[in-house]
Amino acid sequence: MKVQCLNSSSIKTRNLIKKTFAELINEKKQLNKITVTELVKRAELTRSTFYTHYDNIYEVAQDYQLQTIELLCNDNLKLYSKADIEEYFVNIIQCLKDNERTYKLLLSANEALSFLEKLKHIASQKIYDALKTDCSDKYLELNVSFFINGVMTEFLEYFRNESSYSLDELLFNMKNWFEKIFD
Repeated sequence: MKVQCLNSSSIKTRNLIKKTFAELINEKKQLNKITVTELVKRAELTRSTFYTHYDNIYEVAQDYQLQTIELLCNDNLKLYSKADIEEYFVNIIQCLKDNERTYKLLLSANEALSFLEKLKHIASQKIYDALKTDCSDKYLELNVSFFINGVMTEFLEYFRNESSYSLDELLFNMKNWFEKIFD
């Protein structure tokens, strides 16, 4: 991304671009159908303002992805125990709640599946690394994979409005599944 030093004005502009992008992705359902012209017109910005912050539409989508990946990969949050992992789940759910509208818009697009694959890989690796020292189960990697795939599928259904469960219910069940699988 182009702007290196984000001041208050730059942050507001980037947030406006991302908000408008999210609305367009919800309408178009495909990233390649969104144009810079359409985005700047709706956001009431000039093209030069857009290009000051991003090189193209794909970079806006990447900005959202990086924000989410940073949450999952937060190196300051080390997972050493099951309790740490459960707290990690709570933090993720809180982030999803705080950005619920945006995730609903972004995950309605077809391109969301490749992004979810990245997230599944990151989450699986983080949980596997936390559990492998205390677990002698030869199927640990497989169990983590099943668990994360199930959780991600539930999140995708939630954000596509195909689930009747709330994020709090998903968190409650996520913790229960985790305890049953990894106890």
